[in-house]
Amino acid sequence: VGFRYPGGDRRTLAGVSFTARPGEFVLITGASGAGKSTVSKLLTRFYDPVEGQVRLDGVPLPAMPLDFLREHVTLLPQETLILHDTIRENIACGRPGAAEHEIVQAARDAAAHDFIAALPEGYDTRIDPHTARLSGGQLQRIAIARAMLRDAPVLVLDEPTTGLDALAARRVVRPLRRLMSGRTTIMITHDLNLAPDADRVLVLDHGRVVETGTHHDLLALGGAYARLHGSQNGSSQADTGPRPTLRLGPL
Repeated sequence: VGFRYPGGDRRTLAGVSFTARPGEFVLITGASGAGKSTVSKLLTRFYDPVEGQVRLDGVPLPAMPLDFLREHVTLLPQETLILHDTIRENIACGRPGAAEHEIVQAARDAAAHDFIAALPEGYDTRIDPHTARLSGGQLQRIAIARAMLRDAPVLVLDEPTTGLDALAARRVVRPLRRLMSGRTTIMITHDLNLAPDADRVLVLDHGRVVETGTHHDLLALGGAYARLHGSQNGSSQADTGPRPTLRLGPL
C-alpha cells in the first residue's frame, strides 16, 4: 500500500506489503517519522490507502461494514483512551453487557485488579482529573483489561509502552503478553523489549520496509534493526572491539 495524508506533500508509506497470519505476532519498528503509526490507522480504517488494499481474511476493508471490522480488530492506541467514568465502565465498554465476574477476570489478567481493589471505592472509583490519580502504567493496564474483555481475534498495538517509565513499562509487558496470546497481533513500537517474542520484525524507513526477519536474524544482519537495537542498549551490536580506557587524574 501507499499513503499520503490529505494536504501532505509526500507519501508517508510507499509500497508497504506484509501478511500477518492467524495467531502470528508481527512487530513493526523504525525511527521516529518512519510511518509506523500510519500503519495502525490503515489497519483500523481511520484512513484508507491511496494505493493498494488492506484485507482481512482476503476481504478488502472497505467491502465490510465498519462495525464488523471494529468488532474483530481491537486497537490499543498510543494515547491511552480513558472515559471520565468509573473504572468498571472503562473496562466494560470493551464488551457492553459483560458480567461483573468477566470484568474482574479481565482486570486480573491485565494485572490491574490488585491496585483497583486497594482504592477506597474499588471498581466504582471515577477516573477524572480530580480523583483517583492513577499512574500512566495503571491507566494502561485498565486499557489492556478493556481489550482483554473485548476478546477480538486481531490486535493492533500502537506504541503500548510510550510515556511509561522503565518500571511501569516492565509491569505492562506481562499483561501484554497475555493479551497477545492466541491472537493475530501487529505491534507498532520503537521499544524493542518484546521483539524477541515476535514471529517477524519489519523495519520501516521513510515509509518503506527495508528489513524483515526475526529479532536474531536482523541482529546478525547488522543493518538498520541492529542500529536501532544498539541505540536502545547503549552500544552497537556490530561494535565488538575493545573499549577505550578512561582515566581521571592530573594533566
